[in-house]
Amino acid sequence: MIHPTAIIHPDATIGSNVSIGAFTIIDADVRIGDNCTIDPHVWISGQTTLGKKNFVGFGSHIGGNPQDTSFDKSTRSGVLIGDNNTIREHVTIHRSTSEGGLTTVGNNNMFMINSHLAHDVHVGDSNNLANSVLIAGHIQIGSFCFLGGGAGFHQFIQIGDYAICQGNAAITKDIPPYCMAHGQNNLAGLNVIGLRRAGFNGEQRKEIKSAYNLLFKSDLSMTDALTQADQRTWEAPTLLLINAAKNPSRKGIMMA
Repeated sequence: MIHPTAIIHPDATIGSNVSIGAFTIIDADVRIGDNCTIDPHVWISGQTTLGKKNFVGFGSHIGGNPQDTSFDKSTRSGVLIGDNNTIREHVTIHRSTSEGGLTTVGNNNMFMINSHLAHDVHVGDSNNLANSVLIAGHIQIGSFCFLGGGAGFHQFIQIGDYAICQGNAAITKDIPPYCMAHGQNNLAGLNVIGLRRAGFNGEQRKEIKSAYNLLFKSDLSMTDALTQADQRTWEAPTLLLINAAKNPSRKGIMMA
């Protein structure tokens, strides 16, 4: 299952039933779980761990040095990837800038061709990043998000669960959970179809919409809207949206 031209450091840990293609390089501190498939011409470096049943496509580089001019290359850091992720051709995932730090990816994600995760990014589960999506450093992505092709995301922002973003968008502020974003920091309402497909029932969707309208569509300031929100009782899915508004990143949350 390992091509004879692959270069695998003797200190690397390779699980069972792993396929490694021609001219791929696996460095010393790399751990690859069972049933992974690594295409030809892949380079996995740094302190990188892949879980089980991951696919890494042709020409990808995982664990590379951060694109940070102040980064000390002697820093020991890595990438931690869960299970059952599909990493297509020419994807780059960079290691952390911090000693002992990690860039992390959960389970069941799809990273399409030429997408990029910079240093210290944290990605949840079951996300889809289309071709050439660019994720800058220190971004947190929730779960069940879809980010359209060519979209670019500024460092330190947060992208909430079930968010969807139009292709070629330029995003420099947080995208709230359940919301749709487009253009340059524009909200386009709730991801109603996504919520329905995900199994949110009618009452849950109605309550989320009520909170969204209060926070993002009313004439109230965000402070006053949150004060009103605190006077009501919300179910857990809606609290995810409210808490995102209460605890934005340093870049602030996107407004409608």
